[in-house]
Amino acid sequence: MLGLLIRTKEAQELEYIIKRELEQLLMDFEDERIEETVKQAMEEKYKIVFGLYRRIASPGDCSKYVRSFKGGFTQ
Repeated sequence: MLGLLIRTKEAQELEYIIKRELEQLLMDFEDERIEETVKQAMEEKYKIVFGLYRRIASPGDCSKYVRSFKGGFTQ
């Protein structure tokens, strides 16, 4: 386990960067031109980035970036 001390401004910047990455990933998941093998790698990245976001954001904010599937939701 690692710890990290950051200033409020730095935390806000990290949150912004993570949100933009999640938005890009969610948009790319919808792109039919991207091959399934690439999307599998993107899924791994999404899980890591979303896990980071869950540590710093409220549950309400996190719900905006939960990936939805035809059969339900994932976290």
